[in-house]
Order: sequence, then C-alpha cells, then structure tokens
Amino acid sequence: MVRRDGPAAAAERLGDGIAPAFERPRERLALHGAAALSAAELIGVLWGTGVRGHTAVEAAADVLRRHEGLVGLARAADAELEAVPGVGPVRAAQLSAAFELGRRMITDWPQNRWTVRSPRDVGERLVPQMGYLEREELRVVLLNTRNAVLKQVTVYQGNVSSSLVRVGELYRDAVRLNASGVILVHNHPSGDPTPSPDDLALTAEALAAGRLLDIQLLDHLIVAGDGFVSLRDRGVAFDRHS
Repeated sequence: MVRRDGPAAAAERLGDGIAPAFERPRERLALHGAAALSAAELIGVLWGTGVRGHTAVEAAADVLRRHEGLVGLARAADAELEAVPGVGPVRAAQLSAAFELGRRMITDWPQNRWTVRSPRDVGERLVPQMGYLEREELRVVLLNTRNAVLKQVTVYQGNVSSSLVRVGELYRDAVRLNASGVILVHNHPSGDPTPSPDDLALTAEALAAGRLLDIQLLDHLIVAGDGFVSLRDRGVAFDRHS
C-alpha cells in the first residue's frame, strides 16, 4: 500500500478526525506548554483521538459549547456528557476525573502556604470548589494559633439547616486536632449568597458552642457562584459575640 502525503492526504485524514501533526494539541503542548492551549485543545489532549468527521479539538469545542464553557462542563452529570455525540462513557469519565483532580489539587495545596489573614484567603480557596455544587455542603476549616490551616473537613452534605446540623459535629475534629479556631463555609446552590435565617441561627449556635469549648469561631462564609459573603465582615451574628 502506498501512503499519500500532501494537502489532499491531510484533508482526508482530517475527515477521519485526525489533524495534521502541526495542529495536534499534544504536539502544540510539547512545543509551547499547556498554558498556550485553549480549553478545547486541553480536552483534546485528554481525549487523544477524534471521532469520525471531527478532530478531538473540534469534538471538545462542541461539548464546551453545549455546556456554555468549563464551568457548565464541570457541573454536568456523567449521563449528560455521555449523551453528547462523540463523547460516550469513557470520555465522560475522563472529564469527570480531570475536574475532580483539579478540585483535589486546590484542597491539597501545601498547608504551610495557606495562612488565613482575611475571609478572602478562605473564599479564594473554596469558591472554585464549592461555588457551583448542586447541593448544599458544609465544611469546617481548622486553624492553629497562628491562623495556619490544619485541615478542612466536610461535615454535612444536603440540607444545611440549623435544625438538622449537630453543632458538636462542627467541633469534633477541632477538638481532636487541638485547633484554636474554626471557620464555617457552606454554599448556596441558588447562586445567592445572602444569609438565610437558618444561616444566622447556625452561626449563633456555633458561636455559643465554641465559647464552651474554648475554640473560637472566626467566621462563617457563604459561597455562591463566583463569590462569597463573610458574616463577620457584615457584622451578622458576630456583633454581640465577638
């Protein structure tokens, strides 16, 4: 069999979802680095090969367009991704794994480089992880006497309500690790970070429990979308207990 090269042969290979070498994202990554690639090209590297009639990058651009960008893609369920033509269960699983690795990288950032000096230090770390979760989640950030983060733990998933959350659970790990302070962080899937009556009630109960345990509740952050609200900064619930 004689292999044909040149523009005509390259066009035929593009028709089978194979781009010429100089356009393939893996080669571009090797030449220019990952930062030089678009989101579609990075997904193309992850997937490796195209589908019939489309390159891997074209298929990635299509799935990004259908989900309105990376944020929508990160929130999509596996079943939604699998339903996109050319994706299927294997590529859907690859995307889910990649997004989860990104979330874990943020969580596992070296502890000695994470010192809390203001609510923004916590917000900037946890907004990317929690801002677009589809259900409520309550986390506790544990700090030592120098405000360095010892650990963060997820204590509730589902309905974060003052009537359902056991306040003792908020301080269980703090007592075990001898933490001097904690910060509560939870998300509003609605996209509105405005504190609810339940948020205020939970904060008041946590403040009272912290005083008994000699562990200071430093703040309660509510995360929604790309932003957050600090109840301490707003003077909500903390004004009579600080």
